[in-house]
Amino acid sequence: MGNQPLIVLSEDSQRTSGKDAQSMNVQAGKAVAESVRTTLGPKGMDKMLVDSSGNVIVTNDGVTLLSEMEIDHPAADMIVEVAETQEDEVGDGTTSAVVVAGELLSQAEDLLDQDIHATTLAQGYRQAAEEATEALEDVAIDVDEDDEEILHQIAATAMTGKGAESARDLLAELVVSAVQSVADDDEVDTDNIKVEKVVGGSIENSELVEGVIVDKERVSENMPYFAEDASVAIVDGDLEIQETEIDAEVNVTDPDQLEQFLEQEEAQLQEMAQKVADAGADVVFVDGGIDDMAQHYLAQEGIIAVRRVKSSDQSQLARATGATPVSSVDDLTEDDLGFAGSVAQKEIAGDQRIFVEDVDDAKAVTLILRGGTEHVIDEVDRAIEDSLGVVRTTLEDGKVVAGGGAPEIELSLALRDYADSVGGREQLAVEAFADALEVIPRTLAENAGLDPIDSLVELRAAHDGGNEASGLDAFTGDTIDMGEEGVYEPLRVKTQAIESATEAAVMLLRIDDVIAAGDLAVADDEDDEEMPPGGGMGGGMGGMGGMGGGMGGMM
Repeated sequence: MGNQPLIVLSEDSQRTSGKDAQSMNVQAGKAVAESVRTTLGPKGMDKMLVDSSGNVIVTNDGVTLLSEMEIDHPAADMIVEVAETQEDEVGDGTTSAVVVAGELLSQAEDLLDQDIHATTLAQGYRQAAEEATEALEDVAIDVDEDDEEILHQIAATAMTGKGAESARDLLAELVVSAVQSVADDDEVDTDNIKVEKVVGGSIENSELVEGVIVDKERVSENMPYFAEDASVAIVDGDLEIQETEIDAEVNVTDPDQLEQFLEQEEAQLQEMAQKVADAGADVVFVDGGIDDMAQHYLAQEGIIAVRRVKSSDQSQLARATGATPVSSVDDLTEDDLGFAGSVAQKEIAGDQRIFVEDVDDAKAVTLILRGGTEHVIDEVDRAIEDSLGVVRTTLEDGKVVAGGGAPEIELSLALRDYADSVGGREQLAVEAFADALEVIPRTLAENAGLDPIDSLVELRAAHDGGNEASGLDAFTGDTIDMGEEGVYEPLRVKTQAIESATEAAVMLLRIDDVIAAGDLAVADDEDDEEMPPGGGMGGGMGGMGGMGGGMGGMM
């Protein structure tokens, strides 16, 4: 009786333990990294994602690829989170972060086969990551917020290899101007930069509007098209007769009563329009609807009215014009009005939009992106988003490093020196970390059709000679000074990539048992509702083979 095995899990449960579990998780992480690796660098390739409905996305943006792919394996999802964290924190470097995470797992796999314990690896990786972060600080270059040349170079570097590269100098100039316009003393909120995508024309036709473009048109043809030196009102409500909160019936016994009822409604609507006019507004942006009769009276007063304006547009309008949003026209006063030198309805590529321009010290701007097709403009938009993120990060931190694989080679050499001072088997983990970082310049060389071994040897020699900024020119294959070439990235892109990649790799390496569970109670951050994880652990474990096959087929 005492020798019989005790069965705890149900018969249908799946369980993978020990080295099998570690190997499975490592393979999942490597598969995710391989899926995006060929997109890295100025000569990276694009991927085409096609869903079941036939919708197509063509991109080489790492976080877009990973978020759109159907990934079922739970360990693979953790690597996807690395890209998402990188995107949220910096806005660029997502592919680099995932590739480094995958290579850390790959290097760890060899050490696990040599019976190095996962806990030892985890400790060594953490020490290496801490040392690498400090070493990055040493090679970082201070950048002044007024140094537009470097800011332009940083913006252009983020677009290299993406769909916007053909017009990157123009777009980089627009991005830097946009970020500088909305910058406050302590932070830069890129949400104040509205990106308006317009299909038609070429990328070179893109422009920056010092103000806000609202994707709406005036509610009545009888209203003016244009208002100069306009006072702007923002109403976070309706210009309509409010319905009662309870169901009610009105019994009308003769036509005079009906006439009186309609006249009273009309008088209320006229009073609303009059309050807007009395406050001195030339333009009113309304969150809700505007009754037809109210439209008529506003048109009589020569006021431009726009309805159904999104809350995000209202926030940008308030920031640009200085207007104070009010919940009702009853509360509207002259002090609540903002100012714009020009408010006009204009046509772009066949669509009517409201342009609010010539504002004093614009703290909200609009970037109009043009492109020949929808797919082109979507990819340009993704490139612009990355570029906005790196310029914002540079203004906030004031530190950059050279690109082109230069910091990774420098860190690899520094970590090999540091490994000599690390005792025990952790030294092997630090050396493995140093080898893993070289995956970035190696991948840049491979994607450019160059010999990765020759490229690495030349880069190491240049850095041994004291040139910290030596990187790989993917177009010529030469080892050049990236500072002289103007290839820069924010320091935070590199530190965040190393930190998040290390944390993900360590977490996966420390897992020695993968057990299929029931509906796990996962608390949602926003509303604390309990919800089962997507796909379920059992389905994820079973889906590993499918994920690998699916990725292979897609790539």
